[in-house]
Amino acid sequence: MQLAEGKKIYFLSDFHLGAPDHASSLVREKKIVRFLDSISHDAAMILIVGDLFDFWYEYKSVVPKGYVRLLGKLAWLTDNGIPVHFFVGNHDMWMNGYFEKELGIPVYFEEKDYEINGKKFLVGHGDGLGPGDRGYKFIKKVFRNPVCQWFFGILHPTMGIGLANFLSRRSRAATGQTDEKFLGEDNEWLIIYCKEILQKKNYDYFVFGHRHLPLDVKLEGGSRYINLGDWLRYNTYAIFDGNELTLKTYEP
Repeated sequence: MQLAEGKKIYFLSDFHLGAPDHASSLVREKKIVRFLDSISHDAAMILIVGDLFDFWYEYKSVVPKGYVRLLGKLAWLTDNGIPVHFFVGNHDMWMNGYFEKELGIPVYFEEKDYEINGKKFLVGHGDGLGPGDRGYKFIKKVFRNPVCQWFFGILHPTMGIGLANFLSRRSRAATGQTDEKFLGEDNEWLIIYCKEILQKKNYDYFVFGHRHLPLDVKLEGGSRYINLGDWLRYNTYAIFDGNELTLKTYEP
């Protein structure tokens, strides 16, 4: 992909709409819509790198209610020729065609390569990558299993969504403040993962979410690891102008 003059690529992640309650989620949703409005004039492509929702499950004929402002804005962007790509996160991995059919947004379940203006990117949500976290990696396999998804789907939406929201709150309480601290290059699993990948293939940029902490870490060979932070605390995103990828904060 070659960017036209004045056009940019935007990366953002971890909105967690729905958390911790409807009122605060709605404020955050309106802010995100304003941000998308502000970039629509120069966006060549927008990549949402997971956990747009705190929970999302597509039943056969039902999706979770709410989020109409954001979903409408995403539809407006794609209707006006601005490609939007979505990478599922650990909170919204249960996608099953709604985004593709209703919004015209391709959905990716694994990391994806991009080459833009000669720069090579590896993009993904980041959950389950790198060493450690074996418990989550096992749970992820269970959640991704079609049979397990089918069993969840036969629950009434009130029960299924209620159970998912309860488990999400418990997970957040168990995590506590660990997402707010940089653990050092030797202990950050995604940095370790990036270094392992660089032994096999060169990338200019690794762009991930999931970590909830804005990070810009230099790696060997001039490569960089960018973590996009979140919109719960930081309102951060990354922008590629054709030459350089920069981590920024939205301050309306």
